[in-house]
Amino acid sequence: MSLTSRLLDAQALQDLVERYFAAVDRKDETATLACFGPQALFGIANHGVSYQGRDTELRGMFERLHERYARVWHGDFDHVLDVPRQRVASRFRVENTTHAGELLHKNNCNFFLVQDGLFAQVWVYMSGDNSLRSHGGHPRVASGGRDSRASQ
Repeated sequence: MSLTSRLLDAQALQDLVERYFAAVDRKDETATLACFGPQALFGIANHGVSYQGRDTELRGMFERLHERYARVWHGDFDHVLDVPRQRVASRFRVENTTHAGELLHKNNCNFFLVQDGLFAQVWVYMSGDNSLRSHGGHPRVASGGRDSRASQ
């Protein structure tokens, strides 16, 4: 991180994370994507996939999430904030409601890296099925916290 980077204080880091989840829950893709830098990386580490590019792969991932479920909810947050390194670790509950009315519960942890006031990287560890999976698409395969395949 350069000396000219915009650093967020503890409250601003927490607000960014919770603003992001509130936008996801409202199915507001514009507000959701506004939390990410243009080249942001979003990985689902325990499912071995990652998506890169706010306006391309991340947009598609959130569109699929919102198509897949009638309702999504994230809450009961526990955050650990590392202000000097601009990192947030969050533990939370997730409730996804299918279009058939089935309620699916998850316990997740996300790890956020913030640069210039926006998410540069988000790494997700989710219980159960990968609710952010692509429909037959080919996301990058994540390996050791980095992409192991070239951009498509």
